[in-house]
Amino acid sequence: MKFDHRFGLIEAGPGHRIYGADGVTMRLDFLPHMLRVALIRDGVPLVPTWSVCPQGADVPLAGRDKLSLEGFTPLAPAVTEADGTLCFALDGVDFSVELKNFRISARTEKGLLYRDRSGLAYNFAGELGAGSVHYADRFEGEEIFGLGDKCGPVNKAGQRFLLHTGDAMGFRAESSDPLYKHLPFYLCRHGAGSYGLFYDTLSRGATDLGREHDNYFEPFRSVRFEEENLVFYLILGTPMEIIRRFSALTGMAAPVPKWAFSYCGSTMAYTDAPDADRQLRGFVTRCEENGIPCRGFYLSSGYTQIGDRRCVFHWNLDKIPSPEGLAACFRDHGMALIPNVKPAFLTDHPLYETIAANGWFLRCADGRPAQFPFWGGMASYLDFTNPDAYAFWKRCVKEQLIDKGYTDIWNDNNEYDVWDDDVLAYGFGRPLPAARVRPLFSYLMARASREACLEAGVETPFNVSRCAMAGTQRVASTWTGDNLTDFRDLRYNHYQAMTMALSGFLFFGPDVGGFAGPQPGRELFLRWLQYGVFLPRFVLHSWKPGAEPTMPWLYPDLLPAVRRLFALRERLVPYLYEQAEQARLRHEPLIRPVFLLDDEYPVESDWFMCGEDILVCPVFDEGAVNVALTLPKLGGGWRLRGQGPLYPPGEELIVPCLVEDEPVWFVKA
Repeated sequence: MKFDHRFGLIEAGPGHRIYGADGVTMRLDFLPHMLRVALIRDGVPLVPTWSVCPQGADVPLAGRDKLSLEGFTPLAPAVTEADGTLCFALDGVDFSVELKNFRISARTEKGLLYRDRSGLAYNFAGELGAGSVHYADRFEGEEIFGLGDKCGPVNKAGQRFLLHTGDAMGFRAESSDPLYKHLPFYLCRHGAGSYGLFYDTLSRGATDLGREHDNYFEPFRSVRFEEENLVFYLILGTPMEIIRRFSALTGMAAPVPKWAFSYCGSTMAYTDAPDADRQLRGFVTRCEENGIPCRGFYLSSGYTQIGDRRCVFHWNLDKIPSPEGLAACFRDHGMALIPNVKPAFLTDHPLYETIAANGWFLRCADGRPAQFPFWGGMASYLDFTNPDAYAFWKRCVKEQLIDKGYTDIWNDNNEYDVWDDDVLAYGFGRPLPAARVRPLFSYLMARASREACLEAGVETPFNVSRCAMAGTQRVASTWTGDNLTDFRDLRYNHYQAMTMALSGFLFFGPDVGGFAGPQPGRELFLRWLQYGVFLPRFVLHSWKPGAEPTMPWLYPDLLPAVRRLFALRERLVPYLYEQAEQARLRHEPLIRPVFLLDDEYPVESDWFMCGEDILVCPVFDEGAVNVALTLPKLGGGWRLRGQGPLYPPGEELIVPCLVEDEPVWFVKA
């Protein structure tokens, strides 16, 4: 009967219990610090997971059973059942489950921590529409953090977001949605404690964190996904513990080479130019002439052009006569080149017919390659769930890039803008609609690129992917995409960075100076640099048609101030590298909002921690000449820029910061 589902026990094993009603089973797995809940419909296959990886090594290429307990240490709490309600305790939290409609509640000594919505919290028989649905109660004053690269303030309570990926070129960091990441994980904090929810799905969806109201129910939050089955983890602990546990659940981040923490240059302008080789070599010369330390350059896709088309793995020898010579030039000057690769092959690409004949593209039901608009033409996406296509990509990376001296890879434009459920992926022998697993292709693309480098003997390849999902950190770092050059966007780029840190990301950062839009003005340019030198990824990248690209020498008269900032970054590199490695091993973010360590600190603060010991106080307001702050209640005190008097925790200060000054930052005693 709809709206009235009475669940009965089917199986009680070590660490789990399974209940059934009306063609649906509900499974509970008792795990350290977390409860896994699964809703499985009879006759609906459960898609594997590529996100959950508790055992340390990566998941099998074809994925992992979503209900596997491998790598976990299941618990066996005492479970009682009386009057149609289960009771048990995990991690000092008391749980109850009403077997009518399977309503889960959790309580701490401070009060009610978590509760499913009354009436019906799950979509058992289509009462709540199509796909899978989960409703949970909202609490007074609750704060919500996470969801990946979402825009807006740090606290997402009261907001509504789409849960899928897209190419958001020129996005507004205050309001645009969706962006480039698929990360259905959020952390909730309120008076009774904190908990995290991670939905283990690659399906498109949406979440409402407090905008929706319904007369028949108490305040609630919701998520909806197209996937019909539902598996989620309810993670317990403090906010920092929840982030650690979520990050450990999805696997340890890949190490980042030390050089990648130094400034790396980039612009589309150089590789799009007909004399790309000259312009790129000129960048090396100008860095040295202007005293700008640089250790790498992101090679935009213009090097692959045939006419106005971008053809991955093709070298335009008119623009770059000797790819090997260019790589050697940069290498001789201590710089790496990180070439851009894209997973879509235009229909006039020299390799298109070969790939199509082998069946390596996403395909229509009749077997034809599915085609999509892509960079001014029609193209087909490589199907990385086909092992032969996966091997083909690795072979191309090795032969066209690694063998020519390019041992680090920039995986770009990999959001897979596929909406049609009639477009099929090979699915490792189990065909499925590609639209239901879009982020999977970006993960597999980045994984293939990294494997190609490792198999070629590259000890610590630098692999970066624009699109990311939970688990991508095991194979690639990321960045926040094609942002906008604007003072207001600078502040919201910071909030976006704090949101990503609260989502478990380690090495990332925005395009310093802004990618799209007008050139940054003099003040904005310096404020961007003052902020960017403390982020894990320090890259100036831009596309400014008809204007000079954003380079360190954009304003020649500002070069003395610019040099001081780049010298500061170089001094910070050993600290950043060491702190990043510690954070990686601990499953922690490298940069983080202060409230994560001092829970009384304002959530929307402009200040943030860079590693364990540095408090950064950037300027985001045009015309500002000082910074007014309250020092966090951490450690034994703080020294401005690591020197001078020791200021006690909680001290209120006003620090001058003219536009050409060194940024305001403190070192913890």
